[in-house]
Order: sequence, then C-alpha cells, then structure tokens
Amino acid sequence: MSDYAARVEAVMRLAPVVPVLVIEDVAHAVPIAEALVAGGLPALEVTLRTPCALDVIKAMKTVPGATVGAGTVLNPTDMEKALDAGAEFLVSPGLTPQLGEAALKADAPLLPGTSNATDVMLALDMGFERLKFFPAMAAGGPPALKAISAPLAAAKFCPTGGVSLANAPDWLALDAVICVGGSWMVPKGAPDVAKIEADAREAAALKA
Repeated sequence: MSDYAARVEAVMRLAPVVPVLVIEDVAHAVPIAEALVAGGLPALEVTLRTPCALDVIKAMKTVPGATVGAGTVLNPTDMEKALDAGAEFLVSPGLTPQLGEAALKADAPLLPGTSNATDVMLALDMGFERLKFFPAMAAGGPPALKAISAPLAAAKFCPTGGVSLANAPDWLALDAVICVGGSWMVPKGAPDVAKIEADAREAAALKA
C-alpha cells in the first residue's frame, strides 16, 4: 500500500460508517457534526450539492474531533474550493484524469468513485488504491463488489449509494470493504440532534 493510500485509509478506518451529508442550512452544521461525533462517527462527508456546502465544511471544522471532507467533488475547481474551505479528504462519484491528476499533485486524499472492474483498474493505474463503490446497490450490491474485488486485491472500498443500517453489515462483511457511506443518520430538515446521536451510535457499533 502506498503512503497516499495509507492516508486515505486512515480516514476510512475512523468509523465503520461515513455519514454522507446534504446540508441546506449552515446553521444546522455544528449541531449535526457535534451529534455525529458524540455518537462515534467522526469522518463527515459534506456533499457539494447545496449553495452553503463550503460554509458548512468551515463550520463543521470547528467541532472538536470532527474530520471533515467534501463529497460530490467533480473536477479540480471543486477540489480547490473544498480544500480552501478546509476539507481534509475528498470523495467523488467517479474519476476523471483531470481530477485524479489534480488530487495527486495537491497530495489531497481522494476517494474516487468506481462501479465496475474497468473503473477499478483505471483507478489503480492512476495510483488510487482506496476507492468508493458507487452507486453501491444499483451497481449490483455486495455480490457484485465481491466478484469485482476478487481479482483486484489491491483495491479496498467504501460502498455508498443505497447503503442502510439494514444492509451495511452485508457490505462490511466483505474483505474488500473498510467502511460504508450512508445518509440515513441525518434526514433533511432541522436536525433532531438526540436522534442523530443515537442513530450514529448504532451505526458506529457496526463492525467492519
């Protein structure tokens, strides 16, 4: 495993579940991050799907114990904005040469999206050994990833997309899976911090 992959894996091993967050009001950022960290989920993926996402990253960075990253990073411009906001890791739904080269040049930990063997082979050729499997359920679920990962043993994954508390154990049982990404802990709207913390605690108890 390369030093770069080790840095990505260090984030992946913070907890068995990485919350995937779509935050529409920056005022919700700190309470949500505090609840997730208190529940045992310190790696937080803030998706760049809302106008306030970069401000959410900045706000969540103030929460002790939080390791805040940016999701839905599509290109080098997104990457630069996320890093400027303080993102400590990056997640993308796919992988382009432009994004991959920019991340490696910036030495920014990137978890690029893959959904089939060709994707994984291209990612490995570019130097990425720790990958997102997306959209996890739509791409065939645990049986598909088990089959894909068998001949591509250098790759380890964070399945995301359709992952739930009910099926997360099936993913985490795979040798190729380090953690999963999921959004079920934080529904849209004003946060119920007590429920978020309780749901985070339940997710954190899942074992990879």
